Amino acid sequence: MQQKLGFTNDDVQSKEFLDFVTGNIVLTNSKPYAMCYAGHQFGRWAGQLGDGRAINLGEINHWTIQLKGAGPTPYSRSADGLAVLRSSIREYLCSEAMHHLGVPSTRALSLSLTGDQVLRDVMYDGNPAHEKGAIVSRVARSFLRFGNFELFAARNDLKNLKIVTDYTINTHFSHLGKPCKKVYINFFQEVSDKTLDLMIHWQRVGFVHGVMNTDNMSILGLTIDYGPYGWLEGFDPKWTPNTTDREHKRYRYGNQANIGLWNLYQLANALYPLINETVPLETILDNFKQKFEKKYIDMMRAKLGLIKKQDKDIRLIQSLENNLQLSETDMTIFFRKLGTFKNEQPLKGIEIIQEALYKPNEIKKDILHIWNEWFVNYSNRLNEETTSFNQRKEQMNKTNPKYVLRNYMAQLAIDKAEKGDVSLIEEFYQLLKKPYSEQPNFEHWFAKRPEWARHKIGCSMLSCSS
Repeated sequence: MQQKLGFTNDDVQSKEFLDFVTGNIVLTNSKPYAMCYAGHQFGRWAGQLGDGRAINLGEINHWTIQLKGAGPTPYSRSADGLAVLRSSIREYLCSEAMHHLGVPSTRALSLSLTGDQVLRDVMYDGNPAHEKGAIVSRVARSFLRFGNFELFAARNDLKNLKIVTDYTINTHFSHLGKPCKKVYINFFQEVSDKTLDLMIHWQRVGFVHGVMNTDNMSILGLTIDYGPYGWLEGFDPKWTPNTTDREHKRYRYGNQANIGLWNLYQLANALYPLINETVPLETILDNFKQKFEKKYIDMMRAKLGLIKKQDKDIRLIQSLENNLQLSETDMTIFFRKLGTFKNEQPLKGIEIIQEALYKPNEIKKDILHIWNEWFVNYSNRLNEETTSFNQRKEQMNKTNPKYVLRNYMAQLAIDKAEKGDVSLIEEFYQLLKKPYSEQPNFEHWFAKRPEWARHKIGCSMLSCSS
C-alpha cells in the first residue's frame, strides 16, 4: 500500500511518517476532518452517528488516509475516540487478508501503539479493564457510506443530499456522466451491483462481517469497519461472531445477502428525493435477489471446479450445503481438500471429510452413507467436464483459499503483542499475502481451530468493544 501512496521504505522509517500516521503532525495543505452520517443499526433507525474515532487526514494519489483511534471527534458522543491494541490488530491483519483474498476492502497502512491505557469492557459484563491504546491508519478510495446519504434525507436537507450525491458521482462514478435523474438511477444500480459482488465474495471465503449496519456499508462496495467479524470454522449458516447479535442472529453468515438488500432499500429511500420515481429503484431492488442467486450458484460451481453450467448443479450444491451441517465440518479445509478429489475414486472422498471434521470419531454411519452418496453424484458430474484433474485443481485452488485469518490466530497474535512480542503479527501479515498458495513453511496454520479456542474470548464470538 505504501508504494501506491508514493512512500518509500526510507519514508516509512522516518519520524515524520510515524508522526503523520499517529496524528501528531498535519501535512501541508491538508485539512483533517471527521464525517457526519446517520444509519440503521440492527434494523432500527439510530439517527445521526458519525466518525466517533476516525479522522480523515487527506488524500494522496486519490487515496484517502484515515486514522482510527486517534482521539475524540465532534461525533464521539461522549466517548474517548480511542481504540485498543486488540481490535486494531484485528483490523490491521484482516483488511490486508481480505485484499489478498480478492475481496474488496479498505487497506491498512500502519499500526501504532499510543502509550495510552484505554478502559474497555470487553464482554459488556460490568468488568472493564485497561488495555493498550493503538491507532490504525487505513486507506480507501473513499470512506463514504450509505449513512452519509441517509443523514441528509432524514433531515429533509435536499440541498446537501444533492451535493454529496453529485460529489460521489463526479469523483467515483464519473463514467456515468453528469449528475441528473438518469445518472442517479444508474448510480444506485452500480452501488447495488457492487454490494451484491461483495456479498458473493464474503460467502465464497466464509467471512462474516458481524455488524452490517447501514453506517458500515461502503458506497464503493468495500468491506469496512472490522469489528466482531469472523470466518466460519464449522460450516454453519446461522453463525454470527457478534455477541450483541447472539439472540436474533440478524447478521449471521446465511443472511448477509438479505441484509445487503435491506440496506440497499434504505439507500434507495435516501436517494428517492433526487429521483422522485419509485419504479426504477424498485426494479433494481427486485433484481438483486435474482442476480444474487445466479451469481451464488456460479461462485459455488467455481468452488466445486465445475465449468459447464447445468440446472442439476443447484441440487448438487444444496445437498452439499446440507451435508456440511450434518457434522461440524471446517469450511476452509473442506473446500481446499476437495481440489484433491479424483472422480475415478468417489468412495475415497470420505477421506476429505475426515480431515475437515472437528469430531471425526463421532461421525455416524448413516452420515457417512449420505456423504458417500454425494461424492458419487459429484464424481458423475465431474465426468461430464472436459478439464483434467490438474486443471480443475488449479482452478479450485484459485477460488478456495488455503489460509484465512481464523479468530484464534488473531487472538494468538494479540496475546503476544500485549506482551511486547509482535512476531506473530508479522508472520500472519506475510502468510496472508498469499492465501491461495501452498506455503509449506506455514503448513501448521492450515488446521482446524484447536479445542481450547472453542469458547475462549476473542476466539469464537466477539463484542463491539474496541
